[in-house]
Amino acid sequence: MPAMEPVKDASHLYEVERRATHAARAGFRIQELQISATQKVPWHYHSNVSDTFYVVQGAIRIYLQEPKENVHLASGQSYVVPPRRPHLVTNAGTSSATFLILQGMGEYDFVPLVVPQGRAT
Repeated sequence: MPAMEPVKDASHLYEVERRATHAARAGFRIQELQISATQKVPWHYHSNVSDTFYVVQGAIRIYLQEPKENVHLASGQSYVVPPRRPHLVTNAGTSSATFLILQGMGEYDFVPLVVPQGRAT
């Protein structure tokens, strides 16, 4: 999957039900996202930071590349995606899912990936 230019704020690239920042300082931040059953965080990676996902309510699925894998997380579960590993996040249930993303240590960026035609996940 080819990469596009990195961005510092990806909020304009995908829609969520709710987005909140709980902590933000140089090299570290905590975001909370709530996504509907049909919403997703599109394919991307981070150059320097890992994403630690923690599910507060509902369930999510994280699709990963290099190597190809998918991880199902329910309420109370967590998973770490290391820097430079392409991933996509979807809701794994039929109602809203809420999860925290701890991002650090290092400078945050969001590098969108171009998905080949006909390949959504």
